Amino acid sequence: MSTKVEIFTAANCSYCGWAKRLLDKKGIAYEEIRVDLDEVKREELARRTDRTSVPQIFIGDTHVGGYEDMIELDQQGGLDRLLNLS
Repeated sequence: MSTKVEIFTAANCSYCGWAKRLLDKKGIAYEEIRVDLDEVKREELARRTDRTSVPQIFIGDTHVGGYEDMIELDQQGGLDRLLNLS
């Protein structure tokens, strides 16, 4: 069973696109939640992360953070472990 991945995004967000491309490259399915289209989802993002910037990435119950956080985790080998790829 694959780990649930959620990514909170907004239109015209380069970092969001880069984060989705990395997940796509790894063959990982994810739920994209557009906070620019849904105020309730924007409020949920702020409540869950204490942040309002996007992207914000969740893998299972783990809040990975933003794109740069995910890249750092990937470089350290932790992203594949969270995604159950290693």
